Amino acid sequence: MEIALVSNTFSSITNGKSALTAAKNNADSSKFSELIEAFKSKNDGKSTISSSQIIESGRLNGEYSSGFAGTFEGNNFKNSKAIGAAANQANPHVQSKAIDRTSELFEKSMELENYFVKQMLSEMRKTVHKNDDSDFAMQTYEDMLYDEYATAMTKNAGFGLADQIYLSLV
Repeated sequence: MEIALVSNTFSSITNGKSALTAAKNNADSSKFSELIEAFKSKNDGKSTISSSQIIESGRLNGEYSSGFAGTFEGNNFKNSKAIGAAANQANPHVQSKAIDRTSELFEKSMELENYFVKQMLSEMRKTVHKNDDSDFAMQTYEDMLYDEYATAMTKNAGFGLADQIYLSLV
């Protein structure tokens, strides 16, 4: 009788959502156990996994930005012309080289361009007046948002800085 009373009291406090919450927790727990078992089966029964099995090469563990891996795929990107500032050669007698946008070197060039775009956006953000209501979480998510803005701008704006970096390294 006391157990039923405690259960009914708890149910009335949570508006009957305790059973739903318990069911969600059990489902999450079983999914996590299945994931661990899948890793163990791929890992010859070992219970540990390395970060190289989780993240793609060249990225830091815990890096949440979208990155540039697989941005350009297919044969039509293997021999493309320069765009943006790299296309505007000052000397008309210099013959422009083709760019392999599927290469790892071009991907790293895009990451360097992305770094410069992030710096530009962060300096621009400093000019915007804000009230003092921002907390640590808000600042963190705003930083992540501007990181994604920089990535999207690097992929789509056509600044041409990555093309110039690539052409200078080839």
